[in-house]
Amino acid sequence: MVDREILDNLVVSIRKYLKELQDADDIDWETFVQDNRSRRFVERVLQILVESMIDLGQHIIADQGFREPNTYKDVFRILVEEGVLEEKKLTVYEKIASFRNILVHHYEGIDNNIVFGIFKKNLSDIEDFLNQIFNWLEHKQS
Repeated sequence: MVDREILDNLVVSIRKYLKELQDADDIDWETFVQDNRSRRFVERVLQILVESMIDLGQHIIADQGFREPNTYKDVFRILVEEGVLEEKKLTVYEKIASFRNILVHHYEGIDNNIVFGIFKKNLSDIEDFLNQIFNWLEHKQS
């Protein structure tokens, strides 16, 4: 059974990071590209947010005894295979995992357009992820 305390702590963290990004409405494109502090804030919070999503997925996988993931993308694949996440969103979640790897391992090659686009247009994918997790938990417990 999924340890709700661990899961709840991860969800609280994810929601906190989402709120921080949503509240950063003073960071427009010009600020983002000209102000290193603003850009680094967005990059780092996105990185932590994605890592929290992966941690939540790994927690569910371990607790449920699902097959062990080989990569961060695989975490999302397994959650789709096991009916935790919808298959139609798999590509989105795989891109999220790839984005995390780019942020962490290829700092010099980060595309500001992509980071800013995620920051301004794609945070709903993370909210959708949480909703799918809660829907799965709700059905699992009934």
